[in-house]
Amino acid sequence: MSAFEPDAHLVDDTYPVTELPLCQLRLMDDSRFPWLVLVPRRPGVSEVFELDEADQQQLWREATRVGQTLKAALQGDKLNIASLGNMVAQLHVHVIVRHRRDAAWPGPVWGHGERETYDLDGLAAMRGRILAQVEGLDL
Repeated sequence: MSAFEPDAHLVDDTYPVTELPLCQLRLMDDSRFPWLVLVPRRPGVSEVFELDEADQQQLWREATRVGQTLKAALQGDKLNIASLGNMVAQLHVHVIVRHRRDAAWPGPVWGHGERETYDLDGLAAMRGRILAQVEGLDL
């Protein structure tokens, strides 16, 4: 069995935040949206059904609890959870807190405008905010 490594596209487009029981939690480098990516640490997996049943349940638990917590903390209007995999085959789940005032509302965030990358202070602040919310979650 090979060791887990996140896909190069995910490494290029996101920042690591923390390790959850199943997933590596990463922050998408687009400051317009509170956008997280959960990547199960299972090598060679591209579809949810390729995970065993316990891992499938754990993935959903992590995505929904992280999403619920961040939606409340960031006073979001809607939570988007999606797994597409058209550009990156490695299984990953997007968890995006949406606001009615965000740049893409009410449409999807994918392909909307130019991304606005985090500066170092903004990145540190958002990572800190996310960590404060997810540490201590019952996952």
